[in-house]
Amino acid sequence: MAMGQVCLRRGEEQDVLRGGLWVFDNEVDWADDLCADGAVVEVLDSKLRFLAKGFFNRGSKIVVRVLTRDRAEAIDADFFRRRILAAWENRKNLGFSDACRVVFGESDGLPGLTVDKFSDCLSFQIVSLGTERFKQDIVDALIDIFSPRCIYERDDVPVREKEGMAQCKGCVYGEVPKELIIREHDALMAVDIENGQKTGHFLDQQENRGRLKPYCKGKSVLDLCCHTGGFSIHAALYGAKSVEAVDVSGEALQMVRENAERNGVSDTVATVCANVFDLVRQYADDGKQYGVVICDPPAFAKSKRALEGAYRGYKELNLRCMRLCEPGGILLTCSCSQFMTQPLFEKMLREAAADSGRTVRLLERLTQSRDHPAALSAEHSLYLKGCILQVL
Repeated sequence: MAMGQVCLRRGEEQDVLRGGLWVFDNEVDWADDLCADGAVVEVLDSKLRFLAKGFFNRGSKIVVRVLTRDRAEAIDADFFRRRILAAWENRKNLGFSDACRVVFGESDGLPGLTVDKFSDCLSFQIVSLGTERFKQDIVDALIDIFSPRCIYERDDVPVREKEGMAQCKGCVYGEVPKELIIREHDALMAVDIENGQKTGHFLDQQENRGRLKPYCKGKSVLDLCCHTGGFSIHAALYGAKSVEAVDVSGEALQMVRENAERNGVSDTVATVCANVFDLVRQYADDGKQYGVVICDPPAFAKSKRALEGAYRGYKELNLRCMRLCEPGGILLTCSCSQFMTQPLFEKMLREAAADSGRTVRLLERLTQSRDHPAALSAEHSLYLKGCILQVL
């Protein structure tokens, strides 16, 4: 069967040759009549030499998502099974088992696909039209490889509409357990794969939560944007004398309290429902201070156009957090905005430190957990960055 072909403009092939995984609409010279949305196409350079094969979608700014650079490799059910199995073997070799991200999209050679493992349940999300066409093959492969208790689809994200797909969610295999518990380091954490944020739990911070251990013993801890309490519960288990978990979501805070009880730290962890910006401003004005402050807000910059305003927001929030640290206290601060790069994030922190009037030292740099490997040729896949700072 003949395959559609996409020809790049002169000079635009360099990104693909260097390992680039996306072809954008402004890089394309022409696409022939065989190119159908969601279908596999060949990508050619301006001299009509083969570069790669990938999923095509003329309705998206990402016209082609690269799948393979082997012209002979078939894109079929077995292709997806091989790639998923390879991704899972990689996680096991890194030491992951109970809970982890099994598939991280382009980084695992499966564009637009996310699969998370929570104990014996799986949650997946598809944001590519081409990958959507193989959804049943993907589900079949997950059943074959993992023999899970359930597989839950979390395709309730607006980005699907940009690819020409409707939002949806639901259990596609087995039954969702009444209570789903995972182990992270020393903590037992509940996961809501049906209604929780993203695919049910923020696995990308899993290893960073373990990095708290040396800093918490005997300290008062303020955990801002705590979600379901991942950092809070770990801080309490690592010997904090008190933990104040803050979030704007009452539902998330209910899970914090349940997780605290589950781990025997209810007497240590208290919850506060508040807007974090308002609260840190009030606490700073009141002169409150903590031994450890954790600041893990949602993405402020979801586009390059929003970056300038996001930068100001991050700076204001981190400036207040620095003032909330006791002399010698610790600030663990993060950004999950892909457009806020690590150098830009640290520039913001330097400016916040200067304005805070405090001397601030960098102890550790943080990134996403190793089950979220970033492809160096796909800058967007390296999205989580952070620092552990000491505020003197």
